[in-house]
Amino acid sequence: MKKVFALLTAFVFVGLVACGPSAEEKKVIEQQLQKAADSAANALLQQASTAASDTAKTKVAAPADTSKK
Repeated sequence: MKKVFALLTAFVFVGLVACGPSAEEKKVIEQQLQKAADSAANALLQQASTAASDTAKTKVAAPADTSKK
């Protein structure tokens, strides 16, 4: 009975290891992650650019004249 259990355990272990992602699947996942990172970076750059242009368009009030005449 111990031998049967040991063999069954070994087959389950080999089956779990063999069911991992293949090299092609890993490549696809890596490409998807890179695409998501690029998309997020582009969104941040666009947001920063929009904020910078909005700040440049905003008129800045002249400082008050504090000198006494």
